This record gives sequence, C-alpha cells and structure tokens, in this order.
Amino acid sequence: MPSAMFSQAAETFVTLVQAIRPEQWDDEALGSWTVRDLTGHTTRAILTVVTYLGQDEPGDVTIPTAEHYYTVALTQFGDDASVAKRGVEAGVWLGQDPVGRIKESLARARELLAAQPRNRLVSIGGMGIPLAEYLRTRTFELTVHTMDLARATGIPHGLSPAVLTGAARLAASTAVARGHGEELLLAMTGRAPLPEAFTIV
Repeated sequence: MPSAMFSQAAETFVTLVQAIRPEQWDDEALGSWTVRDLTGHTTRAILTVVTYLGQDEPGDVTIPTAEHYYTVALTQFGDDASVAKRGVEAGVWLGQDPVGRIKESLARARELLAAQPRNRLVSIGGMGIPLAEYLRTRTFELTVHTMDLARATGIPHGLSPAVLTGAARLAASTAVARGHGEELLLAMTGRAPLPEAFTIV
C-alpha cells in the first residue's frame, strides 16, 4: 500500500539522519547542496504531504499516475534553481534539531494519511493527482535522496528491498513512458550502456 511504503521510506530516512555527525552537516552532498540542504530537500517529501492534505481537493484528476507526474507535470513545478533554493530554505528550517523537526512532520503526515478516504485527490499547482499516486512520488524521492545522503556521509542507507523495488519499478516505468524503454532494457541486460547523462528526473 502506498502509505505504508511512504511511511517505511520516511522512517529509514529519519534513521539515517540520526546518524549524521555534527561536523558532516556542511559537507558537500549533491550538486550545490550540503548535507543539510539535501536533508532539507528530502524532508520536503514529507512536508508537502502535510501541506497538500491541508488544502481543498481538486475538481478532477489531471495527473493520473506517478509516471505522468515525472513525465509531464514535474516540468511545470519550477526550474532547477528554484528547487535548489527550496532545499536550502528547508535545511535552514530544520534548525538545531533536524531529527526532531523531521519526526514531528512525519507524525503529522501519518496522522493526516490515516484520516483520508481511499479515493482522496490532492492538488499540486492547480492540478489533481490521486493521493496514492502522489505518495508513490514521495516514496521515490525519499528513497533516492536517502541513498544520496548515504553516499555523501558514508552511512549505510538501510532501505528495505520492498522500498527499493517500488522505486526501481517507478523509475523503469517512467523511462518507458518517456520513450526510453528500449535503451533501459538493453542496458539492464548488458547489451549497451545507457546514453550519457541519462535520467528520468
């Protein structure tokens, strides 16, 4: 169930953040982000659930799946500079007790999720997506960025096979939706490398 996978991925993220040493917070992590910035950006995968569940439902579905979110809709939600800025701002928001802030946000997200009907829609920039599909995107973000943090800090990520499987499936199906299914299959079966700078995000 998407909410269970989201909760599990978020808990794994929290566990990793608990192991970050004080001197690591200003280390380089991903692109222009420090470990703190990247942690802030990853926390937004939880914070946006809280924010969007506090808003009115949209009238209809315009983003039917998580794959559609990454294929079409994501390009409308801001450029790389805006994303980077929000990550830095979220890192500052974490303050002196990042773990405490994240745990509070996760507890609120879980509380809200438990109260939602199965057919709940959420509004993203005026577009509507089923909550279950939006949670797939949040779980994907938590999974990939927990791995990023693990690489930056040397702390094992501890992600479960179930969570990794879900993220890998979404990545593969998004690649197919973007017309890159053949390249992906050839690479995964050892027949050809992926194109340089290949990405689905």
